[in-house]
Amino acid sequence: MRDAAVEALAARVRALEDAEAIRNLKARYAELVDARYQRGAPRPQPELDRLAGEIAALFSEDAVWEGGALGTCTGRAAIRERMAKPTLRFSRHYFVNPRIRVDGDVATARWELLAPCTAQDDRPMWMAGVEDDAYARVGGSWLHTRMQLGVHFFAPHERGWALRS
Repeated sequence: MRDAAVEALAARVRALEDAEAIRNLKARYAELVDARYQRGAPRPQPELDRLAGEIAALFSEDAVWEGGALGTCTGRAAIRERMAKPTLRFSRHYFVNPRIRVDGDVATARWELLAPCTAQDDRPMWMAGVEDDAYARVGGSWLHTRMQLGVHFFAPHERGWALRS
């Protein structure tokens, strides 16, 4: 009986550690995609290429990145290529309220997203939505296997997100 209790406790600790590793993976993704900008503009291309490689390394070889209107990329190489070409002039991704479910070496999560950003025409914008992600443990580390963005709104800062008649 004692061995079963210890095994059950070890499994619970492992699940907590896995969920924390996934939170850290998502935080690193946000940090890197936002690092592509400095002083309200994309960084020089050599820096973007380096950062794009670091972002792509957070994904499995056959991962899918679905950005809605921003496009879909399949495979690490395509994700790297997409991340080297920013579509904004500035962004800060805040992923909150994670609902993470771990099942052995795979996991899913839903994240709420709020991102203040600057469009290419220098308009300040608000973006909000959800990301539905899938993960796999590969070589002992968690990687994204799918990232799917669902946008609730992408609205000019001065107008806000409220619907007006």
